[in-house]
Amino acid sequence: MVKPLIALLGATGSIGTSTLSVAKEQHYQIGLASAHQDYPKLLKIAADYNIPCLVFTGISDKSLQQKLRHENQQLRLYFGETELLQALQSEDYSIAINAISGSAGLSSSFAILQRDKKLALANKESLVMAGHLIAKLRSSHPIIPVDSEHSAIFQAIGVHPANEIRKLHITASGGAFRDLPLKDFANITPAQALQHPNWSMGAKVTLDSATMFNKALEVIEAHWLFKLPYQQITAVMHPQSIIHSLVEFIDGSFLAQLSTPDMKLPILYALTYPNRAKSNLVKTDLTQLSELSFKAIDQDRYPLFFIGLKAAQAGGIYPTVMNAAVEAASRLFLSGRIPFTSISSLVQKALDHYPFVEEPDLETIIGMNKEVFLWVSELSL
Repeated sequence: MVKPLIALLGATGSIGTSTLSVAKEQHYQIGLASAHQDYPKLLKIAADYNIPCLVFTGISDKSLQQKLRHENQQLRLYFGETELLQALQSEDYSIAINAISGSAGLSSSFAILQRDKKLALANKESLVMAGHLIAKLRSSHPIIPVDSEHSAIFQAIGVHPANEIRKLHITASGGAFRDLPLKDFANITPAQALQHPNWSMGAKVTLDSATMFNKALEVIEAHWLFKLPYQQITAVMHPQSIIHSLVEFIDGSFLAQLSTPDMKLPILYALTYPNRAKSNLVKTDLTQLSELSFKAIDQDRYPLFFIGLKAAQAGGIYPTVMNAAVEAASRLFLSGRIPFTSISSLVQKALDHYPFVEEPDLETIIGMNKEVFLWVSELSL
């Protein structure tokens, strides 16, 4: 099996850290790595993993850029999003893991696909905001999902055609507040929201799990990845996070992928697909598993999930409006400017405020994303 040369976007985040563990065990080479501003951490990663090319998308200070170039002349350094896109077009890699957080990862997905490189996608927003455009860009390689839920579906579907699938069932842990009494939601603090019971993830994904917004994103992502209508995609509560998702076939059979919750497993599969590599990173002892349970998602507890489903079904510009509104409202909550319960109401206000655009182009999507983010950010002032 030919070993991949990896471009790792978002190397300092939780997906990036798990990817580095996989690369170390499997002796994979990373040719390019990116981070936002944490240059001490990314420089250490480069030294530890012998990475020749680094991109810092959030460093705009020219004097700091010059200093970093002077002190690291053995490395090829890029700065800013424009130079990241240049690096993705010019540097050598065979597969790119896009683990950039939020809407900032959209342009990178386009650059990777336009170059006809393999895309291992951990950036939900690429498909949420521009699935209709990415569907037209698909290269000779399939987009390989890195999210545990979509990796599970991808593996379970295998070679089965769409007309043999009755339904996709995306599992949801319920996040930090699945057992919290509803009367206490108004007093939720940012620190509480960032404590996920099952997974170790970045701040945005952890908060999106607490609101269940991440499941709305995953329904949209599944719609574009697997080319199925929304009526055939659902989500179900599974607090143990052992079964990562299920595919229900037309004969009544279910196929599921299960394991101890650990992102190293879907990352490894994305890097080795269509093969599998021997690994000791993730082990599951069936005799030690707790009882596995499922239940419906409660609309009173997770209103943002249902708002997200309506935006998804409306399509057009509304998934972008919704996503930008959530990013802005989440930032307001994490900074202590609004209560947790206001996140969903601000998102609904944004969807009510902006007119529908049926098939927005990339420029319109990026512009609307910025506009909505600023509009929501100022609502609470």
